[in-house]
Amino acid sequence: MNLDAADIELTLLAEAIFQRYGHDFRDYSLASQKRRVLHALAQFDCPTVSALQSRVLHDPAMFHQLLQFLTIPVSEMFRDPTYFLALRRDVMPHLQAYPSIKVWVAGCSSGEEVYSLAIVLHEEGLLERTLIYATDINPASLDKARRGIFPLRAMQRYADSYEKAGGRRRLEDYYTSAYESALMDRYLSANVTFADHSLATDTVFSETQLVSCRNVLIYFNHRLQDRALKLFHDSLCHRGFLGLGAKESMEFSDCGDGFETLDGRERLYRKR
Repeated sequence: MNLDAADIELTLLAEAIFQRYGHDFRDYSLASQKRRVLHALAQFDCPTVSALQSRVLHDPAMFHQLLQFLTIPVSEMFRDPTYFLALRRDVMPHLQAYPSIKVWVAGCSSGEEVYSLAIVLHEEGLLERTLIYATDINPASLDKARRGIFPLRAMQRYADSYEKAGGRRRLEDYYTSAYESALMDRYLSANVTFADHSLATDTVFSETQLVSCRNVLIYFNHRLQDRALKLFHDSLCHRGFLGLGAKESMEFSDCGDGFETLDGRERLYRKR
């Protein structure tokens, strides 16, 4: 396969980032990375990817700025509400049987999914005995997730999704508003551990009953998708649960035989 100059530069940029900073984007989807890097070129006033690479190699602060483009730290609360309805119906009753529960939110971005899951767990009477691991490779996103502060203007949209997700109260019961911002109640994150973890380079760190990794695998190539799915399989306890994003599935995965489909429409799976 012949690559054009830009694709070759992107491959070299990914290798340079890995060698210099240890962040591994080499098995991310080339098309996805190309869109992000080309957008970054305009923002950083770089004429070529090679020029961007030179600046990144010699300026760590520049790399951390580029990381905001490479990871797309964008999320929302109760995204795909029917997914959370399926969790309430098909997963939460099984979690009731465990005296203590561990949940891994992989690729947590700025935390919206973490707080959404915490609210569901709270309403199902499970939050107090649940430890949530919220991981990402972007320090800025993790810091925002830790703070739990979101734009107040977005909360009405989130409230609609929360209601469709089977919410039993009002979303505003879970936050305090001031200065056009919403601060999530601290008890929601009291048992959350926010940590740096890469699905490309790191290993399993704990046994879990539920892994939720949504809208992350779509940015990986097939090899990295399989690596991530194997990590999830290894992390899950016997008959543990895995939730993926709406455009992600086990089809064509080398790990597919390790899971059974619980709800194909909502991308919920259970470890065999």
